[in-house]
Amino acid sequence: MKCQKCDKPATFHITDLIDGKPNELHLCEECAHKFLAPSSDEAADVLPAMAGLLAQHLAVGETAEELARLDQVSCPVCGITFLEFRKQGRLGCPHDYVCFADELEPLLANIHGETRHVGKVPKFCARGAEQQTQLIRLRREMKEAVATEDYERASTIRDEIRKIEQDRESARH
Repeated sequence: MKCQKCDKPATFHITDLIDGKPNELHLCEECAHKFLAPSSDEAADVLPAMAGLLAQHLAVGETAEELARLDQVSCPVCGITFLEFRKQGRLGCPHDYVCFADELEPLLANIHGETRHVGKVPKFCARGAEQQTQLIRLRREMKEAVATEDYERASTIRDEIRKIEQDRESARH
C-alpha cells in the first residue's frame, strides 16, 4: 500500500475519528511524523485544547494547580507518577488501580462503560497478583539499593525475590 500523501510505501495506518466516524490514513514514516507532530503554530492551538479535554475526561477539575498536584502523585509500589501514566497511557503495576482509583474510575467508565470487571479470573489470581505486586516493589527497591551502592541491602532483596519466585514456581507444579 502506498502513502496517501506521497508515493512511498505506507508503514503507518492511522484511524482518526472525525465527527464520530472513523477515517483511515495510510502514511509513510515521514508523512506520519508530520501528521502526528503538527507545526508549532498548529500545536499552539491544539495542545491547550487537548489538555483541557484530558482534564475533563479525567474529572480532575478546572484548575491547573490540581492537575499539577495530581501529576506528582506516585505509586508506592512501582513508582510511576500520574503524569507518566497520562503521557504513556499505561499503568506500571496492578496497585496503580488502587493508588489512582479516584482519577481512573471516570476514565474507565467513559472508555468501557463499566468500572467493575465481570470477565474470567485466573485460578491463582488473588495470590498471584499480590505476589506480582510484591515482586515489582522489591525489584524497584533492589534497583535503588544498587544505585545508592547499598549492596548488602540489594543482595538481601535479591534473595527475597528468588524465594518468592521459587514459591510461585513450586505452587504451579
